Amino acid sequence: MHDSNTYQSPLASRNASPAMQAIWSPQRKFSTWRRLWLALAESEQQLGLNITDAQLTELRAHLDDIDFNAAAAYEKKLRHDVMAHVHALGDVAPTARPIVHLGATSQFVVCNTELCQIRDALTLVAGKLAAAIDRLATFAEKYRDMPTLAFTHYQPAQPTTVGKRAALWAHDLSLALEEVEHRLASLRFRGVKGTTGTQASFLSLFDNDHDKVDELDRLVTEKMGWSADRRFALTGQTYPRVLDGMVASSLAAVASACAKFATDMRLLANRKELEEPFEKSQIGSSAMAYKRNPMRSERICGLSRFVIGMVSTPFTTAAEQWLERTLDDSSCRRLTLPEPFLAIDGVLDLVINVAGGIVVYENTVAANLARELPFMATENILMAAVRNGADRQEAHEVIRTHSQAAAERVKAAGADNDLLDRIINEPMFTGIDVRAELDASKFVGRAPEQVDAFVADVVAPIRQRYADALNASVELKV
Repeated sequence: MHDSNTYQSPLASRNASPAMQAIWSPQRKFSTWRRLWLALAESEQQLGLNITDAQLTELRAHLDDIDFNAAAAYEKKLRHDVMAHVHALGDVAPTARPIVHLGATSQFVVCNTELCQIRDALTLVAGKLAAAIDRLATFAEKYRDMPTLAFTHYQPAQPTTVGKRAALWAHDLSLALEEVEHRLASLRFRGVKGTTGTQASFLSLFDNDHDKVDELDRLVTEKMGWSADRRFALTGQTYPRVLDGMVASSLAAVASACAKFATDMRLLANRKELEEPFEKSQIGSSAMAYKRNPMRSERICGLSRFVIGMVSTPFTTAAEQWLERTLDDSSCRRLTLPEPFLAIDGVLDLVINVAGGIVVYENTVAANLARELPFMATENILMAAVRNGADRQEAHEVIRTHSQAAAERVKAAGADNDLLDRIINEPMFTGIDVRAELDASKFVGRAPEQVDAFVADVVAPIRQRYADALNASVELKV
């Protein structure tokens, strides 16, 4: 239950999964702060500072039991969120109080925690992308050789297959997954860098021993689950804010691929060829009871638009950081860091759901193709006539004339396409099995084989890398 008189973000109430919300929750944030303070104290003791085992034991006992009310009271008094939590921790770990946050600046806990959250959130996104690719690939395999009308400029074009089109959607998602994986692989930890990035406070703590300061940075990095070679070489007070823009761009790439899939689903639903899942008691319209609106695909498009639109703000924040740092980033980043993740998480849950339950109306697919296929078959018919001895230019003109007339009949009168009957009755085409040229499978090229190769070369390795993520359940909210 929630307070109906208080605004609640629909990203949380309607879209993001519990797993993604947990990553960006206050509990995860502040418990990670405490783990960072513990890692710092452990490393400082290891390098010779006067920190006792009893103090460390006390810190370990209070990593997760955060008194949020006490912290809020301290923040109201001190007007500083980090110091509020230093005091709240000190209340429950009084012996360790003197060494909490020793030598650190606020961004030691803030930046490093955010980098951990970004890493975990990107990992969740990657797993869900893999699950979406898996479902679309399964669909593509099933319909690998079912001919369907293709479109360029949203005008009828050379046929493809239902499976090949789905493989294209999955391929876009696989490219987005590559981008997310690259962002994860290149992600770095801020580590122990000090107030302006010079590590001066730690150099003072260790009596100008540069090696110990560098070792402190390495130890804390590794204790927090990062390899020592995944540290930023340099920082100011914060990690480079341009990273936030890069992360947002990676999420926007995911959103773009998802929106393309959902947009195509909406177009095909209008043509009555494909539909997204529709539940037994689902209502499509409050007024038009017959409707089956593609609401999940529309929601994918809407949320994806939000994610794509969130790219410019973090880059602007990075561009406007003064010298070593200015605090105008803080209030903005409380929104621009978590919200694209919450939104894309909801998008991917929807994509997984839709991709796993696409309804195919095979007769409609065939009928829509059949209406256009006579026009596309005319080149084959032309070649057959030439092989039978006809003049190519004369045959071309006959076909052109009849094609224009048949098209006018379809568009102006709403009548059936009678092009084949017109051609069959032309003496020039006597002896040619005109209807045999309408075998739709002749027009799809290597589409089925392309699906097979894509699944083998691209999807199979993804399925192997993300085996644990493929069968995760997805529960959609209203």
